[in-house]
Amino acid sequence: LGCASVIVHPPIVPLGSAVTASCTIQRELCRGLEQDKVRIRWMLDNKLVAGSQHQGPGGTEVSNLTLPRFNHTHARLWCCVEWNGTKQRLSMAEIRAGYPPAKPLNLSCALNLSDYGLTCQWEQGADSHLPTSIVLKCTGKPHPMPEGPQAHCSACCRSRGQAVTGCTPRGGHSHCTVPRRLLQLYRQMEIWVSATNALGTAESEHLHIDPMDVAKLDPPTLQSIQSIPFQTDCIALAWDAAWGTEHMELQCELRYRAHEDPAWALVSGILGRAGTAQRCGFLFGTQYHFQMRCRRNSASALAYWSEWSPGRNYTTHEKAPTGKLDAWWGAQPAGTGERLEVQLRWKAPRQREANGRVLGYRVTLSPRRRGRDPPTLCNTTYTQCNFSVPAGTRRVYLSAYNSAGESAPTEVALLERKGQPLDGLRAVPGGERSLWVHWEAPLAPVVAYVLEWQRVTAEPERCSACWQMERDGAATTALIQDGIEPFQRYNISLYPLYEDTVGVPVHTTAYSQQKAPSHAPKLHLKRISKSEAELCWEPLPVEMQNGFITTYTIFWANSITNGASATVNPSLSSFVIRGLKPSTLYKVHIMASTAAGSTNGTSLTLVTRVLDDTEIQFLFLTLGLVFVVLVALLICFQKNERMKEQLWPSVPDPANSSLGKWVPAAVPQEPLQVLATREPGPAAISTVTVLEGEAGKQPGKEHPALPAALPALSRPYVRQEGPGEPVQYARVGGAGYRGQRLLPEPAPRFYENLRGGGGGAGDWGFLEEPPATFPLLQGLRIGGAEELHECRAD
Repeated sequence: LGCASVIVHPPIVPLGSAVTASCTIQRELCRGLEQDKVRIRWMLDNKLVAGSQHQGPGGTEVSNLTLPRFNHTHARLWCCVEWNGTKQRLSMAEIRAGYPPAKPLNLSCALNLSDYGLTCQWEQGADSHLPTSIVLKCTGKPHPMPEGPQAHCSACCRSRGQAVTGCTPRGGHSHCTVPRRLLQLYRQMEIWVSATNALGTAESEHLHIDPMDVAKLDPPTLQSIQSIPFQTDCIALAWDAAWGTEHMELQCELRYRAHEDPAWALVSGILGRAGTAQRCGFLFGTQYHFQMRCRRNSASALAYWSEWSPGRNYTTHEKAPTGKLDAWWGAQPAGTGERLEVQLRWKAPRQREANGRVLGYRVTLSPRRRGRDPPTLCNTTYTQCNFSVPAGTRRVYLSAYNSAGESAPTEVALLERKGQPLDGLRAVPGGERSLWVHWEAPLAPVVAYVLEWQRVTAEPERCSACWQMERDGAATTALIQDGIEPFQRYNISLYPLYEDTVGVPVHTTAYSQQKAPSHAPKLHLKRISKSEAELCWEPLPVEMQNGFITTYTIFWANSITNGASATVNPSLSSFVIRGLKPSTLYKVHIMASTAAGSTNGTSLTLVTRVLDDTEIQFLFLTLGLVFVVLVALLICFQKNERMKEQLWPSVPDPANSSLGKWVPAAVPQEPLQVLATREPGPAAISTVTVLEGEAGKQPGKEHPALPAALPALSRPYVRQEGPGEPVQYARVGGAGYRGQRLLPEPAPRFYENLRGGGGGAGDWGFLEEPPATFPLLQGLRIGGAEELHECRAD
């Protein structure tokens, strides 16, 4: 409504400073507040802050506020009144806080000769949190131009005391370009960057430069390269300056390198507008890459170099190889011993000694002499050769040749390997692809050392280039770099070369870098019992080990108890787990470890036995013995009559009794009483007839003739007994009685007369159906002899 005004002093303050504000309300201009009491409230953004209120002149209400520490970079301060229970915002003022501008750093400028604009760049300082104006300023004083076309400052840089704005960066960038019309070339100018905000101004360091000193020229052009004179290591290089710089005095640099060189060789101090440059010390038969750059030749250290020119290649002319070749050999007798098989290896000459591209190598029995070519043993493009020489040959000669000629021969002495060996050979990693080899020097003087190394693989392989010669006889260390790969094992051999012999080699193994094995061995169960399990595994292939195996660790656990483990020496390939529980399932796995890590193998599941093999054998043996004993007893019982009589007594068959021969065919006095079939009755009556035999008759012997009339039968002895009652035996021949309790009998059965048509020997004359209880006959006396038989009629 325009009835209130807020005044803040100051509206922009350093961050953390005090801020004061006042709010004045004119009652008559605020409708609805004419009669009510005015209560003024302050809000900083949305936060309520307390101020003081008093009545001002002309019926106004005034409230003052002091913020002792303003810690916001930007905030809005509201003046409010309470009306109908709400706070009504009447007026507002913005407050900003920050820092003075930071000093711009690292100012640099460069003159572009295409449009002659001066481009300058710098680094901004810390953020001031306030709107900041940045401009590039310059001043200058005219003076006569020493060279080139004259130029005048058209609207600026008229005097050293008058500073003008050269350019203003856009979009918050920290660079801008001063146009050509604001510059005056070939004179000193003062250039700086000014940063200004509400709290102050900061300037960068002032540059005092001639714009032409910081001109960035176009690169020169390489015209031609050639060797001068022929068969030397010097070259001449012709070059031209870039367009637009022909009138300038230039300072140039030349750089070059061979294809295999990692670093550039730099040639400085090439002066002039254009011309030629000479340089010596180049290798023969080598391709080089050349580049050139230039800048204005001035005393200013701020002058910029041009970019490097496009490269140009040049190959120097060749020369016959120089120097001696490093050679190593192996020899053994061939056939009957009249010849010697030699394997000769050598190192290709270094580029400085090859003097070009080596075309081949020649091995001869004697050195080359003028007008005479010695017999050639080998002519090859490789660095090894196998040939045969007569036994007793002690020297051969090796040379290299290229298109320009042949090197001087290198004498190779075929010495015996029986000299003093070295002590203390060891190898340690020298890097991911190198090994340091250390040894102790022998007491005898050494001419040189030869190092051999071979990668250890499952299938042996031979590396012909894996060797090197150390020509310093006092050396005790050597670095191996050729053909070394990480995580691969190498066998290293060292030979000392003495004056007249070769020492016996010493050996060691090493890795340049180790890691955890690629795989762990696969476990196999070799033997298991109720408390032990023997495991075995195949050693890892050396390619999979990735380092020296330090330990194998066996882990096992069941579903109830916690797991256990054991460490096994890497030289072993089996392990016995003891203390297992019978009839229990276990899970087992193996872990292979190197110095750099470990790898777990797959799990093996096994179940322990209930009994051991010995216990099972003992059980089967016991059962077998019991079976054998039972069979033996059974056989014994079958064969032993006495034993059979004791356990299974034999019941005499009445049908075979001799008594049957003496019984008359019919006994009229004693008619048989046959019980009806299935007639129940408590007892049956049996009749026993006792015959008096003749004196002197033996039992079982029949008289030759029966008498015509049977003697009168004696009165039979008959007794009726009930079931289960004691029955007395009939005593014949004076024997006494003894009692026996009768057993219950099954249902009665009929017995038939077994005699067919008359009484024969061993047959009964008549039988009736046995009663339920049948008397036993004991002590039958026949023929004057007394035999006691116990029989039971069943």
